[in-house]
Amino acid sequence: MVAKLVMKSTTGEREEIPLTKETTTIGRKPSNDIHIDNLSVSGSHAQVITILEDSFLEDLGSTNGTYVNGKLIKKHALENGDKITLGKYQISYENSSAGSEKDFEQTMIIRPGEAGMPEEAGSKEIEKSVQKISAAIASEVASSKNQIDTSKSACLQLLSGANAGKELILKKALTTIGQPGVQVAAITRRPHGYFLIHVDGGPNNTVPKVAGSPIGSNAHPLKDHDIIEVAGVKMEFYTK
Repeated sequence: MVAKLVMKSTTGEREEIPLTKETTTIGRKPSNDIHIDNLSVSGSHAQVITILEDSFLEDLGSTNGTYVNGKLIKKHALENGDKITLGKYQISYENSSAGSEKDFEQTMIIRPGEAGMPEEAGSKEIEKSVQKISAAIASEVASSKNQIDTSKSACLQLLSGANAGKELILKKALTTIGQPGVQVAAITRRPHGYFLIHVDGGPNNTVPKVAGSPIGSNAHPLKDHDIIEVAGVKMEFYTK
């Protein structure tokens, strides 16, 4: 289920805004994704950062503040059913997958070492690691003064394995690749560029390599033509 914001007008009409963008802005200025033409709402009042199944609300220095369930917030991880108040307006956040064990949805991992690069569901532990990475990305996006550059596409050129010579375009803010139970990594798009992150290393806890060297536990910044190795498959990273 795609997360959404739900607004009700003074006449009781319901308007749903799906959170399909990484950043959704709310304010009185017409340039906002959600335009609220009322003086109680600041020109640029708040924004919602959505990464995978999680959404994070941030106040943008508004005059009257942003409230969630009656409490003044600066940054807040949204949960299904949260009531957001901006000036005289109230917006509901709906996402049945947010923070729910019942609605647990596994991360899909691209397997570059197998013909056709099929996707395979990861374990619950991998899902938890990916959600932590997602939260860190959202926090960085919310606090950064830099905008994410979406004018270029990031790609992986497969150099070994069954898909050698093929290109994989990274369309998402976070893409998981590897082989569950052996080695899984994530490539993330952030305001300062693309990063490779170790997610799972199997029984031996092996980490991905860049230019032949293990990247360690920290996010590793990627530059054009870096050679990555994940689960025994070598790939060249580049943007275009």
